[in-house]
Parts: sequence; structure tokens; C-alpha cells
Amino acid sequence: MSMRSLGLSIYPDHSRFEDNVRYLELGAKYGFKRIFMSMLEVQGSPEETKAKYQKIIAAGNRLGYQTFLDVSPILFKKLGIDYHDLKFFADLHVAGIRLDTAFDGATEAMMSYNPYNLIIELNMSNDVDYLNNIISYQANTPFIYGCHNFYPQVGTALPYDYFMKCNTRFKRFGIHSAAFVASQVGKMGPWNVNDGLPTLEMDRRLPIEVQAKQLFATNMIDDVIIGNAYASEAELKALSQVNKYQLSFKINFVQDVNKIEKTIALKPQHFRRGDLNRMAIRSTMPRVYYKDQSNPAHDNEVPFQRGDVLVGNDDFGVYKNELQIVLEPHRESRKNKIGEIASDERFLLDFIKPWSKFRLTEN
Repeated sequence: MSMRSLGLSIYPDHSRFEDNVRYLELGAKYGFKRIFMSMLEVQGSPEETKAKYQKIIAAGNRLGYQTFLDVSPILFKKLGIDYHDLKFFADLHVAGIRLDTAFDGATEAMMSYNPYNLIIELNMSNDVDYLNNIISYQANTPFIYGCHNFYPQVGTALPYDYFMKCNTRFKRFGIHSAAFVASQVGKMGPWNVNDGLPTLEMDRRLPIEVQAKQLFATNMIDDVIIGNAYASEAELKALSQVNKYQLSFKINFVQDVNKIEKTIALKPQHFRRGDLNRMAIRSTMPRVYYKDQSNPAHDNEVPFQRGDVLVGNDDFGVYKNELQIVLEPHRESRKNKIGEIASDERFLLDFIKPWSKFRLTEN
């Protein structure tokens, strides 16, 4: 598995150099590592284009970013670039180029042997045998990456099951992958329609960190990139706090939660028991760690709903201090409700499989 990272997008043809630098500096402060830069809408001559992009890419490189340029056959034609000679992009000091449109397989494979070691990033948002074709031409796979599309028009982004089918094609070959999340404040994208720029339609209006949690939780996406510019500092900060390697749920505690219950929720490394049931996700180790700690009953006569977080109370014998997250509504006076998973994160409970590791953090 590749190491995971965060990225952001800038659009030099719709923005000022100073604003972009400020944004990149803010991203660097929060640990962002890659830049998606659209080159699909360039206006000027090859010389003007080169100068303009070189300047902002150099600023990104100084801040430790890897830049990927989104390119198309029309752009190659417009700038007089040959697929067999990628010097134009090497001179810009980018890490790689993203091919928005497919060629014939042999072309992509040949490009992956470019002498500049530029990464060739492929469009992942098609459930066709595209990648297999490229690999069959003996592509230089360490230099082949995948990156999904984003979708500026509401209602047009990918449905989840289709997204996963596309991912499976790439992950079968261990290809490094990326997908987009939408800022709720960014107004800028490549086109003059911008309803947010996510890869997944279900993500479009979710808080940005919840979108990222979902993409990482699929175990199919290595890099999560903000599609639209400019995300707020609060959004950059929220993304920087996302655990990229295991799901971490925000919990809202009930008023009467006690000290031992808070400790049980927030301190241990939780994992779901391997022998699963449909009623609740069981994290059983806390009952071992804290078996000597008393836990009087409270909030134990209420009907429990999906997403409620429970801890066994003193009446529960050997199960005292076991932590559970409710999947199906039920009642049980031997369990205390200590809080609930934040409402917009409850759908993420579906990612907790037998033996899945997870954490809880106070909202």
C-alpha cells in the first residue's frame, strides 16, 4: 500500500499568482503534499503559458509539493507538444501529467518510459479495460498513477458502487490512486459551473473531513484532493486532522457520561470483534483493561438507536465496560448510553468490518 497524502487544486487561468501562493502556503502549513493543476483552459502562446505555469509550479516545489498537470490532446496540439517528447512538462518541473483523455494503450505505455521520470496519471473514472490494455504493452508501472475525475455539475458525479468498480481495476495492479472532495466554500474550478468538485455525488454537500474519511476508508484511494479552490483554513485544518489509515468517529457525549466511560471511549485502540453480529459493533478489550472499574447505571432505560455508543454497566457481569456501537435499535438496561456518533458520520459505520480498527474522538 502507498503512503497516503492530501492535495489541493489551483487554476492559474482563473486566478492571481499571489492568491495561489497564499493558498499553497496555507496548505503546506497543514501538511498538504500535492497539487492538481488544470491546464485544460490555457489561452496564451506556448511561451506565455510556460512562463505563467513555471512561476506557480516553482512556488509549489519550494513548499514541498508534487504538482500534476491535467492535460488533453487539444492542449498538446495547441502548444505543439509531441507525445514522444515530454520536455515541455519536464521544463516546468512537475511531478507528472494527468491524461484527461485516453489514447490507444501503446502511447501511454511508451510515455511511462519518458527520460524525465515524469509520472503518467490516468483517468480512473471509467469502468473499461483501459488500464489492462496499457499494462499489456509492458508499461513502466511505478510511473503509472490513477486519478478520478471531479464533477462541477450537481447530480453528475459518480455513484458509489460504480466508483468502487473503477477502483478495483486499478488496485488489482497496485496503482497509486487519487480522488476528489469538495470544499463547501470554494467557488473556483476549470469551468463556469461550480456546484463543488467531488468525485462521488453522495459527498457533494458533506463536511470536507467526512468526505475524506469515506475515501480513505474504502482502502482504494491513496491521495485525497480538494477539487475546488479556495478551501477555507478551517477546512484545510479539518482535513489535516483526519486519520488516513483508520476510521475515527466523532462522538457527542451525553450529559451524565462518567470519567471511566470517557476513558473507555477515547483511550483504547478499538477493533471490532471478528465474530460479527448485526445488532452492534463490539469492542471487547476495554472490559478486560477496565474490569476492576465500577460503572453505575445511567441512560440505560432509553431505546438505543443506530449510532448510539454504549458501555456495559455494573449489572452486566463479565460484559461490564465493554464498548458497543449500535447498528440495530434495541433496549438493554445493562448498558449505558454514553453518547452518539455525529449524525453525518453514521453512514461510515458500514466500513467497520470484522477486525476493523477504529478510534473515537470527542466532537
